[in-house]
Amino acid sequence: MGAPLFHIVPAREWEHAAEPFAPASLQTEGFIHCSVREQVPLVAAALFAGRADLLLVRIDPDRLAAAVRWEDCYETGEEFPHIYGPLPLDAVTDVRPYLPGGRWPFPDPEER
Repeated sequence: MGAPLFHIVPAREWEHAAEPFAPASLQTEGFIHCSVREQVPLVAAALFAGRADLLLVRIDPDRLAAAVRWEDCYETGEEFPHIYGPLPLDAVTDVRPYLPGGRWPFPDPEER
C-alpha cells in the first residue's frame, strides 16, 4: 500500500458528499488538494487557521482511479499530492475530526 494521502475538509461539506466526492477545487482548479502526513499541519495552519469544524480524510492512493500528481502550485519548493479526478468513497479509509495545531487524529503505527 502506498503512503496514505490526506484531505482537509469542513465537516459540513463532507456531510453532503456524494459518490464520488468532488469538492469545488476539482471544478475550479482541476484537482483535489491533498497532503502527506508531514504536510497536514502546514496546510491546516495556512488555509484553515482557527477553524474547529474540520475533518481529516485519510485516502488509500492505491484505490484511486484518477492520477495523483505531485506539484508545487505555490512556488514554495514543496510538492503536494493532487488527485486529478473525483474521489471514490471506497478509497477513503478513515475520517476523523482535526483541530489545527491539535493532536494527530490517527494511530501512528498505521502511518509507517
